[in-house]
Amino acid sequence: MLKEFKAFVSRGNVIDLAVAVILGAAFGAIIKSLVDDIIMPLVGIVLGGVDFTTLTFQVGNATLTYGNFIQAIVNFLVIAFALFLIIRSINKTQKQEAPAPPAPPEPSAEEKLLAEIRDLLKAKK
Repeated sequence: MLKEFKAFVSRGNVIDLAVAVILGAAFGAIIKSLVDDIIMPLVGIVLGGVDFTTLTFQVGNATLTYGNFIQAIVNFLVIAFALFLIIRSINKTQKQEAPAPPAPPEPSAEEKLLAEIRDLLKAKK
């Protein structure tokens, strides 16, 4: 079982997936900082100095922090757009046209002669 596990982990797919998860988490942290520290303060200034982290709604004893929810939506949209651009550029590089199949080789002189003989025999019938 240990040998099978070692073979499973050493496959390229598992390692690629692990790297993708780590890079995705780092990318998410960068986007979160971009949205929280740059985009949302600018949006708040445009909207009259609104700080989205303080936007709350009181329902009974519960406090709903819908400002954080708005920031999470903006995070998602920025990440989705960035991934769209990355995938789009990858697809463009992979869509290089496949080379046209080579033309079939010209028949040899013997093949041409045999085809003539065949055609003459068919014409006699």
